[in-house]
Amino acid sequence: MNIKVAPSILAADYTRLAQDIRGVEQAGADFWHIDIMDGHFVPNITIGPGLVKSLRPVTRLPFEAHLMISEPLKYIDKFVEAGADIITVHIETISEKDVRHQARLLHGKGIKLAVALNPATKAAKIKNICDCIDMVLVMTVNPGFGGQKFMAEVVGKITQIRSFFKGDIAVDGGIDALTGPLAIKAGANILAAGTYIFKAKNKRKAIERLRHG
Repeated sequence: MNIKVAPSILAADYTRLAQDIRGVEQAGADFWHIDIMDGHFVPNITIGPGLVKSLRPVTRLPFEAHLMISEPLKYIDKFVEAGADIITVHIETISEKDVRHQARLLHGKGIKLAVALNPATKAAKIKNICDCIDMVLVMTVNPGFGGQKFMAEVVGKITQIRSFFKGDIAVDGGIDALTGPLAIKAGANILAAGTYIFKAKNKRKAIERLRHG
């Protein structure tokens, strides 16, 4: 299985964001995981489409905009215009009908659509829309803040989803050299990691440990 690593810029040093991004890109990242938080769906506020747009010239890697927001339909187009290549919406915030509609619109623009699930959300919640999405993002922490501890009880959900979804499965939250292999063994093939990569002295080695165990 081809394992990809998506560093989360939430853990970067925002006083030197462009420099951090270039350094991690050179260390072997596959694409960027960008956490968008609104202070409503999650108890934190991060960045908007303006900053995403300003970062687009800094790196050639794809952008995944992880919309941890209450009303994603209002902002999807703004993040596409800002340069996002993958839009991730939470199934807790959107209907199955709207997922299908957005999938058609985004695919028509060459943009991928992913659906995320919070730790408490059952795998069955996304079963009916797996035919129209490109990726599932399984939250292995309660979303809102970086640096949280990996929730091992969510691992079984990854295996459940892999049993009925053949596309990409990503995990997000508390991913490091110990927890990454657990997620991969369960069926994940994309690891979103922030603190573990950006705080590492040797970022290339950190990414390689995630990718190869």
